[in-house]
Amino acid sequence: MGVRKRMKDQGIGNEFRSEMESLIEQLQEALADAIRSTDDRPALPPDADAALQELSEPLPHEGCGALQSIKKLLELNAKAGANTGGPKCFHFVMGGSTPASLAADLLATAYETVTYAWIVSPVGVRMEIQALNWLKEMFGLPASMTGIMVTGATMANFVCLAAARQWWGEQHGFDVSETGLAGVGQMPVLTSGFVHASTLKVLALQGVGRANIQQFCRDDFGRLDYPAMETALQELDDQPALMIVNAGEVNAGEFDPVSDMIHLARRHNCWVHVDGAFGLFARVSPRVSHFVEDVELADSVTVDGHKWLNVPFDSGYAFVRDHGLMSRAFRYTADYLPPVDDPRPTLGAIGPESSRRARSFAVWATLKAYGREGHRLIVEHCLDIAQHFAAQVRDSNSLELMASVTLNIVAFRFNPGGLEDEELDKLNQKLGESVLADGRFLVGTSKIGARTIFRPAFSNWRTREQDVEEFSRVVNELGQGLL
Repeated sequence: MGVRKRMKDQGIGNEFRSEMESLIEQLQEALADAIRSTDDRPALPPDADAALQELSEPLPHEGCGALQSIKKLLELNAKAGANTGGPKCFHFVMGGSTPASLAADLLATAYETVTYAWIVSPVGVRMEIQALNWLKEMFGLPASMTGIMVTGATMANFVCLAAARQWWGEQHGFDVSETGLAGVGQMPVLTSGFVHASTLKVLALQGVGRANIQQFCRDDFGRLDYPAMETALQELDDQPALMIVNAGEVNAGEFDPVSDMIHLARRHNCWVHVDGAFGLFARVSPRVSHFVEDVELADSVTVDGHKWLNVPFDSGYAFVRDHGLMSRAFRYTADYLPPVDDPRPTLGAIGPESSRRARSFAVWATLKAYGREGHRLIVEHCLDIAQHFAAQVRDSNSLELMASVTLNIVAFRFNPGGLEDEELDKLNQKLGESVLADGRFLVGTSKIGARTIFRPAFSNWRTREQDVEEFSRVVNELGQGLL
C-alpha cells in the first residue's frame, strides 16, 4: 500500500503517530551507533561528491515514508558525512559535544522547545538566563551584563555591534534603529589586523561597510600598531567611536593586547567590543588567563559555545553591558506578542532571532554536569594537546613551526628543505588538498602574511595525543608523496 493511500485510510495524524513508534526503534540503534563510533569514523569520507549524486532527483510525488527516508539519510551520512565532532577534526575551531550537552540537545529537539518568550517555554527561557549567568561567572564578566544565546559568534557579534551602533547614534542625538544611518556621517571603527571575517561581514550588514573599518597593523600578520591607533583616537577628539578587540586570532591563536586596548579606549569616547569567539576561554585557565586580563571592562563581549564549551552546533553568546541599548536596537512588538512591559522575559525582543530553539538545554546541562572545574580541564587538555603536537613538529625534519603556540592553534608548514618560500607555499597548498582528499583528518590551510600554513585547532575533549601523533605522520607521508 502506498504512503498516500495509507494516509488517506488512516488519517495523516494516525499515520504519523504510527511512524513515530517505528522510528523510535530505528533511532535507538542509529543514535547509539553514531555516538559510539565517533572516535573511529573517518574525519571526511573519500569521494563524498560521488556518493552525493544520489541526492540529485526530482521531488517525490508520494514519498517513501519515514523509515526509508531516515535509512537513506543514514546511508548518505556514512558515505559523505564529515565527522566534525570526532577527535581528528582540527579545521576552523570546532569543539565536540560533552555527554551531557549531547543528550540535552537531543531532548531539546524531541521536546520541540521554543525560547522566544516565557509563555512558550518557561523552562527553556529560564534555563537560558541561568546558563548565561553561569557563563558570566565562568568568564569573570559582570553579573549586570545582559546575555542572549544565538547561532554562533557571527550573530553574537551582530547583537553586540548593533548595540554599539545604537550607542553611537544616541551619542549623536538620534535613534539608529528608527531613522537609520542615511546622511549622518560615518561611524569610526578601529581594530587590528586580527579582526575576524565575521566581524567585517556584520559591519557590512549593519550599513557601516567593510571598507570603512580602520585596521592598525605593525606587520603583515596583523599585530596591532598601538601608537597609530592611539594617534587616530586623539585625532577624533572625543568623537564617539567603536573599538574592536580581538581575543584569539584564528591562524595562530594570538591575541590583541586586550587590557592595553581597553584602557586606551577608556581614555577616549569609545565603545569597546571584545570578539572572544574561542579566546575568551582563556579566562577559564590560570595558565592563559593573562591574555584576556580586564575583559570585564568591555562594553560587549562575544563567545562561541560550539567551540571550546563543547556543546553541539549551533550555540553562541552575546553579552552587553547596557540592556537598554539591546532592547532599543531589537525592539519587536505586535498586538499578539507579549507587551514590552511584561515582567516575564521575552528573549526574542533583545536579539535578532524570534524563532529560537532551546540552545539553553545543552549549555545548562554541561555546566550543571561538569561545573567550572570540568570545563577548566577541557580547556587545559586542549592546551596540552596543542603543545604535544608542537613538539611533534619540532622533532620532525620536514615540519616547521610558523608561529609561537600561545593557545590551542599550531601554525606550521611542511618544509622538506631546499625550496624557496614561494615554492613551499604552492607545495603546502597542494598538500592541504591532499590531506582533505585522504580523509583521515579534517584540517585546513591559511596564511600568515604571505606564507601558506596549516593551522590545526584543538578544542575537542575527544582528541588524544595518539591522534596528533598520527596527524604528523600523515602530513609527512602525504607531503613526501608530492615531492
